[in-house]
Amino acid sequence: MLEIMEGSHAVAKSVGLCRPGVIAAYPITPQTHIVEALADMVADCSIDAEYITVESEFSALSACLGASAAGSRVYSATTSQGLALMFEVCFNCAGMRFPVVMSIVNRAMGAPLSIWNDQQDSISLRDSGWLQLYAEDNQEAADLHYIAYRVAEDHRVLLPAFVCFDGFILSHTYEPVDMLTRKQAESYLPPFKPYHRLDAADPISFGLFAAPDYYMEFRYAIDQAMKQARSIIPEAGTEFSEMFGRDYSGLTEAYRIDDADCAIVAMGSICGTVKDAIDEMRNAGKKVGLLKLRAFRPFPEKEVQKALAGVSTVAVLDKNISLGSKGAVALEIRDALYGSQITVLDYIIALGGRDVRKKDIATVVASAEAGVGDLFYGLREEVLK
Repeated sequence: MLEIMEGSHAVAKSVGLCRPGVIAAYPITPQTHIVEALADMVADCSIDAEYITVESEFSALSACLGASAAGSRVYSATTSQGLALMFEVCFNCAGMRFPVVMSIVNRAMGAPLSIWNDQQDSISLRDSGWLQLYAEDNQEAADLHYIAYRVAEDHRVLLPAFVCFDGFILSHTYEPVDMLTRKQAESYLPPFKPYHRLDAADPISFGLFAAPDYYMEFRYAIDQAMKQARSIIPEAGTEFSEMFGRDYSGLTEAYRIDDADCAIVAMGSICGTVKDAIDEMRNAGKKVGLLKLRAFRPFPEKEVQKALAGVSTVAVLDKNISLGSKGAVALEIRDALYGSQITVLDYIIALGGRDVRKKDIATVVASAEAGVGDLFYGLREEVLK
């Protein structure tokens, strides 16, 4: 059923169709429209869920953790400083193996304060044990929530999941979105069956003290579950494609890369601009392609190696910066391609919501072809003086 709707509302409707039993969230720009819409759905009884009003993002995710421990399918959403306030609980959710699903409407981290988009918030939790999926457009943002629940709740995985999409660029933009019906959603996502839960008749504990003799084995188990998700995500995406015709079977997605000399690697909504720029560069005779990362955790190492095997140069567009080093995506790509003859160059781009246009993508490609990279793209020298 095709509807023209705001990205946040499309996500809210998809989450409602996933049938969470408990929703807990705290409003923060640009995420607020999602949980406002879900609160309306709970209030008018269009979804059967408990909506918990809390005093902070820390409390929101803590409530989700407790509800998941009790055996409920749960949901939350946040962004930027709100996600930072959840830091401790994020590690707890993964460590206790609770399949919480949370929308991250990507926004820059302060200070200085910014409400605009980049990906520094979710990237800062790349080591927390959460699956991380990134959407290019609102259709993908809506659909990835069904897949996130399927994978997170799979008893071979049992890890929480972020569904990340760009603040304002997607969250507040109206696009046509093909929404599932309730019957379709129920056919794809079965009722939640917890692997383990709190039960007074069969008492267990979660997250207790671990001495050095045991702690490392817990981290190893999470790592193995994350790696297992590399095959479970394609399974869930393939079934979604077979049922509804939209293909999310790949952890990555290639665009005009088969004969490319230079490949751009990126995540999120910037990929749409990159595709348009590639079409123009192709018309001008440049062999350029795109490798979009749909999953950042688990990192799709083998898919990256296969997709980029034929290129000579890779230009990574990082909407984040690991200060004192490089962008997180470039570091992962370089590791995946270590030992090859492929040049990997990093471009820190669009921090704090700075615009990126097709001409900027063309300039990046020209710089990569000239071997000039590992830089902040678009710095305003007059501001630095």
